[in-house]
Amino acid sequence: MDDQKDASDNRIVAAIGYLFILCLVPLLGKKESKFAQFHGKQGLVLTIAAVALWVASFILTFIPILGWLIMFLGWISLMVLAILGIVNALAGKYWEMPFLGKYAKEIKL
Repeated sequence: MDDQKDASDNRIVAAIGYLFILCLVPLLGKKESKFAQFHGKQGLVLTIAAVALWVASFILTFIPILGWLIMFLGWISLMVLAILGIVNALAGKYWEMPFLGKYAKEIKL
């Protein structure tokens, strides 16, 4: 299957991959699709980052103002990355997330 057809056939499944735990849908359900796997892996890294931020938020909430600001900006950043990922997946584009995308490339499934 060529990349263009793969992207057009799997756009919706790839976009679902950015909805945190639903990253498992393209990772497990579309193993033959390079496009869905690419976006699913990025969604997995985003999910791991969200869990790490959630765990860190228990500590950060005890630091007045600075901790709250860091936590708020972290969650906003993750939401923006998820939205950009969804938009690019629906557009049929391979888009590497800033900062976190390099970790997705390292995932071997």
